[in-house]
Amino acid sequence: MRPYEEEEVVEEEEEEEEEEEEEEEEEEEEEEEEERNFESQLCFRERHFLSELKLTSPYRQAGPMPRHVAFIMDGNRRYARKRHVERQEGHTQGFDKLAETLRWCLNLGIHEVTVYAFSIENFKRSKEGKGRENLEKHGVCIRVLGDLTLLPEDLQRLISRAVVSTRAHNKCFLNVCFAYTSRHEIANAVREMAWGAEQGLIKSSDVSEALLSQCLYTSSSPNPDLLIRTSGEVRLSDFMLWQTSHSCIVFQSILWPEYSFWNLCEAVLQYQLNYRSIQKARELHREAEEAQQLESDRSCVAELLQQGGNGKPMDARARHAALLSYTASREERVDRFLSALQQKRDTFFEHMSNPTAVA
Repeated sequence: MRPYEEEEVVEEEEEEEEEEEEEEEEEEEEEEEEERNFESQLCFRERHFLSELKLTSPYRQAGPMPRHVAFIMDGNRRYARKRHVERQEGHTQGFDKLAETLRWCLNLGIHEVTVYAFSIENFKRSKEGKGRENLEKHGVCIRVLGDLTLLPEDLQRLISRAVVSTRAHNKCFLNVCFAYTSRHEIANAVREMAWGAEQGLIKSSDVSEALLSQCLYTSSSPNPDLLIRTSGEVRLSDFMLWQTSHSCIVFQSILWPEYSFWNLCEAVLQYQLNYRSIQKARELHREAEEAQQLESDRSCVAELLQQGGNGKPMDARARHAALLSYTASREERVDRFLSALQQKRDTFFEHMSNPTAVA
């Protein structure tokens, strides 16, 4: 190679190195700018979070807070028509509002939320990395309540993965009612008890109102303290009819995507104002259930003693001992049945989330 050619090669290499250095400097500047923007956003979020905490403080101190709130998230389509956008955009805005509302609930100390009228598209969105990170960050356990066998298999798998992947989370609970009506839920609970009797796990005499409650899709959750429906409609639309018999029910005219923190606080205040009457009604119902169960147990014991007795009346102590023995055996049967029922439901989700592994 000639000397002038060597000089040209050296100059080209130097120019390339300079260009690379300039590119690296530009990349570093961009990264620094992104970090500054992120820190700025983070500071804003932290300030916003602290502001929300301050706003929630008076409500948390005003009276008992609901532990479990149910929402009928109505008004997504009307919101889309109002804004002259596609219907799916209304559902998207509704999903974003749910995420925001969950944060408000956490700030208020509400750790369980049940929702109705939920688009399946939102399960598809939850597959995104950001969605999974948020679920991990906040420890959200997702439960899906309904007859999923009515859905196509691909949707069953999609939903089951969301349930199984968040099962270990316990900071807060999001129950999603999908392929759900309350009447179907109650009918299914009756079928589950019939299945238990066929399997020899329970007796027909074990069937009670309390057992039916434990066979509902919501058996893992306390009944809602507060039910909120948006959009101005004043009906329950076959949603949690059994579970909300002693709940505070609030109907609000706001469309769901426009729901605000103050709308939630208004509903919570209604619950606090009615707290004593709600608790009294629940206590009376609980006492009535216990009395009915005791009477049922006594009737069963009397029948058993009559069948196996020698005609001589038993003293009060012996009858009481027989009652205690029967009650213990009934509770053991019921526990065994409920464990088998839960195992059956868990197996369904595990199989649908990963059919090859279970098979």
